[in-house]
Amino acid sequence: MGGGELYCDICGLPPVVSPDGLLSAPPTAVTNRTCASVMPGGPAWSPLTAATHAAGSPPTERSASPLSSPSSPSSHCPPSPHSSNSSRPPRSSHPSPRSSSASRSSPSRRSVSGRLSRSLSGGEPTRGMASVPVSVRSAGSGSGAGSGRGRLGAGLVTVPEVPRPDPRTAVLENPEVPERKRFCSRGECGAPVGRSRGERPGRTEGFCAKCGHPYSFVPKLRPGDLVHGQYEVVGCLAHGGLGWIYLATDRAVSDRWVVLKGLLDTGDEEALAAAVSERRFLAEIEHSNIVRIYNFVEHLDPSTGSLDGYIVMEYVGGTSLKDIANGRRTPQGRRDPLPVEQACAYGIEALEALGHLHSRNLLYCDFKVDNAIQQDDRLKLIDMGAVRRRDDHESPIYGTIGYQAPEVAELGPSVASDLYTVARTLAVLTFDFQGYTNVFADSLPDPDNIEVFRTYESFYRLLVRATDPDRARRFASAEEMAEQLTGVLREVVALQTGEQRPSLSVLFGPELRVVDTELVAAEQGDGSLLGARTVHRGRRARAGSGGVTGQRARAGSGGVTGQRARAGSGGVTGRSVALEPTAAAAALPGRAAYESEAAGGPDGPGRAAAAPGGPALRPLDTGAAALTLPAPRVDPADPNAGFLAGLMSAGPGEVIAALRSAPADSLETRLRALRAHLETGEAGAAREALQAIESQPGEEWGADWRVVWNHGLVSLTAGDHESAALSFDAVYDAFPGEAAPKLALAVCAELLGQLDNATEYYRLVWATDHSYVSAAFGLARVRLATGDRPGAVEALESVPESSIHYTAARIAAVRARLRRRSPHDPLLPDLRAAAEEVEALADFGLDAERREHLTTEVLGSALDWVLSGCHGARPDGGHAPQGRPALLGSTLDERGLRFGLERSYRLLARLAERGDERIELVERANRFRPRTWV
Repeated sequence: MGGGELYCDICGLPPVVSPDGLLSAPPTAVTNRTCASVMPGGPAWSPLTAATHAAGSPPTERSASPLSSPSSPSSHCPPSPHSSNSSRPPRSSHPSPRSSSASRSSPSRRSVSGRLSRSLSGGEPTRGMASVPVSVRSAGSGSGAGSGRGRLGAGLVTVPEVPRPDPRTAVLENPEVPERKRFCSRGECGAPVGRSRGERPGRTEGFCAKCGHPYSFVPKLRPGDLVHGQYEVVGCLAHGGLGWIYLATDRAVSDRWVVLKGLLDTGDEEALAAAVSERRFLAEIEHSNIVRIYNFVEHLDPSTGSLDGYIVMEYVGGTSLKDIANGRRTPQGRRDPLPVEQACAYGIEALEALGHLHSRNLLYCDFKVDNAIQQDDRLKLIDMGAVRRRDDHESPIYGTIGYQAPEVAELGPSVASDLYTVARTLAVLTFDFQGYTNVFADSLPDPDNIEVFRTYESFYRLLVRATDPDRARRFASAEEMAEQLTGVLREVVALQTGEQRPSLSVLFGPELRVVDTELVAAEQGDGSLLGARTVHRGRRARAGSGGVTGQRARAGSGGVTGQRARAGSGGVTGRSVALEPTAAAAALPGRAAYESEAAGGPDGPGRAAAAPGGPALRPLDTGAAALTLPAPRVDPADPNAGFLAGLMSAGPGEVIAALRSAPADSLETRLRALRAHLETGEAGAAREALQAIESQPGEEWGADWRVVWNHGLVSLTAGDHESAALSFDAVYDAFPGEAAPKLALAVCAELLGQLDNATEYYRLVWATDHSYVSAAFGLARVRLATGDRPGAVEALESVPESSIHYTAARIAAVRARLRRRSPHDPLLPDLRAAAEEVEALADFGLDAERREHLTTEVLGSALDWVLSGCHGARPDGGHAPQGRPALLGSTLDERGLRFGLERSYRLLARLAERGDERIELVERANRFRPRTWV
């Protein structure tokens, strides 16, 4: 199986991928869960299909049991603009032991082996959703009944258009049914008929040797025949599950192209009932993503004298997903999976169509690569043969092995089982899914072995939820799945293009505020380590190294009368001992002394751990970060939704008081009270409120995703970061297209020290939507902690000017470039970039005090770099060009930089409000002032 053989020697199933790499859909199955008329081994014909195969292409086959083995081989050939499923005799209608156990509604094994949950479990995938159960409520109405989105790709990705071919090219020149597909159409028989014996070819018409039932595989209509006085036959397109499918023109409506589908054997009552059923269901459906049913007519067969029924439907010219997938080839000739963004675009369109059917109380049951055609820039469902009403518990159930949900054999089809087929189709399209009809018939491969899963974790999580063995834990509606799939598509496209794809979430509100924007604290000491000189207070200061005694050095306009600043050197004899620049540069790695706190150095209390040689980071304010995460929107179905809307701007104390008079007790009022306790710092009250919600008698609130989210918030504020991570991971499982769970997981990963995971989650959020500015600061923070200065600067400089945090981000970028940089580093590019940032911020409206503080940091770093003696070095080992370029108005040499520092410190002294601060700033100005004679 799958090793190059055409068919399995044991079960007769075709391989998932043929030897040349072509996709081959396994047989469609009939699940006779309640239909007693179809016996084991007997035939069961599917309803008419709306698609037809290309000229000379035998279609996919239908069979009687979704998981049992066929009795004889089948073949799969490339389809055409229309495809159809040939009927075939059923296998056993009793599920095998494996399928029987798999079809039961088992406890969920869904949750995803995410990065963070793997780390928490010691490398084994953590079943986040199993550890923290989540019942998913639909975010909105069941599914829209309107038309599709209007363009394939939802405006996010451009899918290559498929031109509509000339319908005449699809007509078969010599319409025949291959002998291997000829079976008796009688329900209790299904024996092979019309087979060759020796050199004598098989008959295309005759009687079954087993039961005597007549059969005919000869087209009943010929080119030129006029059906119902309106439809002129052009020729045969293919042989479908219920007979030949014809191309015709509608003489009454502008000679438009139509498809006529007839019955294989009008004597078969089940086939006739199926055709009538299809007409009843589909004639009322009008949707841009579903093939149109125009009419149902009868035509007198002159050879038999019987009236044959035909369904008249829209001709859909284009290419099936199966053909599109098989048409992509690698240089080695193997099938190349579709890009994940293109597959997602198809999935969104398919969900639009399924949602329309669900809104009309119908189920599709058999979505797969064969049953959808791309025409121009639109996807259409074409095979409507398995459509049934949701309350139909009697008629046969049709599905396809590898696509059909495991519980259908026992519980019957549902909205959830329809969504299951979409997820399985996405999996088949996006990677080489070997074994999806047997080994992985109801599961997915390990994500570590699938490149697309490793690259796009959100896509994997979406497939896992949609194919959960417990159908109650899948998406609640096609609309909900389409919303999450669109979110995943936005993320994929953003990662590929480098351009954000923002969207308003229907589940979470916007980011409330951003904390921890000051990644690196402002300088508290001198701006330069190597350039400062010692000044003794209360003694006369010399204006230069050999300055005139008694010459007063002006302290600036903000100077203090009577203070003399000594600008030169002088110890006890009036000259201070200056540290030699080269010795200082060699003794200190970077500028660690200026990052140390009195309590214990760069990693002491009040500082976050930093990478060796990197800046000391401010610690993350966990409580504030938890409360700034996007909050879940109030469930509009909650009885207190209107009441809570009036409390949006109220303070936490007012909210707690107001909730005592709420019209009724509900989950949303409980959750709002819990959050108010968190906002007031009452962690114990919040924990008690959470416990009361989770143990509420007669309710299942504890499994609601909003409760799980708030469980994560309570755990995060209490310092239980692992429990918080599991809760947020569960919500990510449930809603893989949302940014909020990834942002919460990034915070947890950072607090747990898993900086690689934190980096990835922050990156996913920020790349997709720039409205989550905390993701940019978080990404910069963890990159700095890992020593990635360029990456941190890139993240900070990507904050757009439209953000209110633009200034804070640019200030942080300046400090990230220069703080604790070794003077031996090639600093010139960063110095120039930082200087440009400061000048741009000044033009942007940065206040004078912060501007001058930044200026002292830039000029101080430049002075250390110059005094280190390696300022001529370049990263490539060459030497910088001659000349003295300006840096914030100062020449890039010792004298110019000292003048610049003096100027900035004197300006800061003028702006200072306290006298002691003013004195300190004046003394700094004097310490950096160059030696002069005046």
